[in-house]
Amino acid sequence: MKKIFLKNEKGIALVMVIVLSAISLALMAALVYMIMSQTEISGIQKRYKTAQEAALGGTAVAYQLIAVRGALTGLPALWNYTTVTPSGCTGTSGGTTYPGILAKIMTASSTWSTGCSTSLTIDPNADLTAQESYDMRIDLGTDTTYRVYAKIVDTVEGNSGGDEGLLKSGVVAANSGEVTVQSKPYLYTIEMVALNAANPQERAKLSILYQY
Repeated sequence: MKKIFLKNEKGIALVMVIVLSAISLALMAALVYMIMSQTEISGIQKRYKTAQEAALGGTAVAYQLIAVRGALTGLPALWNYTTVTPSGCTGTSGGTTYPGILAKIMTASSTWSTGCSTSLTIDPNADLTAQESYDMRIDLGTDTTYRVYAKIVDTVEGNSGGDEGLLKSGVVAANSGEVTVQSKPYLYTIEMVALNAANPQERAKLSILYQY
């Protein structure tokens, strides 16, 4: 029987072209995917940083609210802010009972009633009248409005307070009969969420330990 050897290599070039084309297309697809992913990640980071800056701006209002001990008339009219009095929230300090937001500012959290929310979770979709999800809502911005929600979740009572100015007529030297009271600041644990009012997916969350 005569052996027949097939030595015809016609078509191998086409196969190699197809293989190389497939590899090139895979590399191009991977490159395009990487570029698009980087663009998307950059956009996400930009939106987050903007919301984070809004949250940091909201902290200034929250700090001032604590400094004036909840007196809204003491805050400058630079922001559109709303405080929410937690329903049934009370706290006691020095024999005095404080209601609502004052309970969270003036008293230790160990004295708060069950109506004072201490949950770390803030639900921006909660009804403002529910008075459970947050203590304060602040609107910042003009063209793009960012809404900031803040809630005091824990308070350690101290002896600090607002500056009362110079109580005496001038600088005096302390004498041996005077007792210096050791300063003990209030410590507040504050949860804060900031989001774009038009796009709630653009948001940032802060957990703050504030010493006053």
